[in-house]
Amino acid sequence: MSNNLSPTAVAAFFDMDKTLLSASSAVLQVRYMVKRGELARQEVMRFISALVRYKMGRLDMVETTRAIVRELAGQSEAERIDHTRQWFQEHLIDYVTEEGRRWVAAHRRLGHRVAMITASPSYTADQLAEHLGMASEDVMATRFEVARGRFTGRLLEPMIYGQGKLAIAEEYAQRHGVDLANSYFYTDSIADLPLLEMVGYPVAVNPDRSLRRLAKARGWTIVRFY
Repeated sequence: MSNNLSPTAVAAFFDMDKTLLSASSAVLQVRYMVKRGELARQEVMRFISALVRYKMGRLDMVETTRAIVRELAGQSEAERIDHTRQWFQEHLIDYVTEEGRRWVAAHRRLGHRVAMITASPSYTADQLAEHLGMASEDVMATRFEVARGRFTGRLLEPMIYGQGKLAIAEEYAQRHGVDLANSYFYTDSIADLPLLEMVGYPVAVNPDRSLRRLAKARGWTIVRFY
């Protein structure tokens, strides 16, 4: 679409982890890989340490993701896609929330654009989007640089997290003529505050403690998807 469109369209943005999914996809993937014997004990312990720091609010998500992506350098993107597809069909699909499906369908009936916006890797988000019938152009997720079919070890900036999530949503809105002031955003996390404050209809989905407190104070809608 032309960038000159007047912003009249309404969009419904959905976070992925603990929103459209009832759990963290990163945690679920680690469990899946441990069960298959694909992770060394040292890697599991490092993940657990990062998870603890995240829950304590002491994890630099962007720097941590950059470090993870650096370790992927030289690996095949095609193999990553195949592995993620298998994981999704065998395991992750069971965590797609039925209530999330209903809200996605409700917005479609109203003629709204339905988009997914997540800090998780695009490989996971693309599988969920396909399952929910979302177009690839409506998926905003963290992406890794690829050259000649292999990861370079670099993260494509900005990461879709915090201010980065807001920035990419604003680009999406401009590209598709979306009026953010008349749009919706569904998420569980206080980390998404920049975008929550930008849309006209912020919705806290099974919110974390900080988001629940803020949503109650500001009169934002609070819903349960699971």
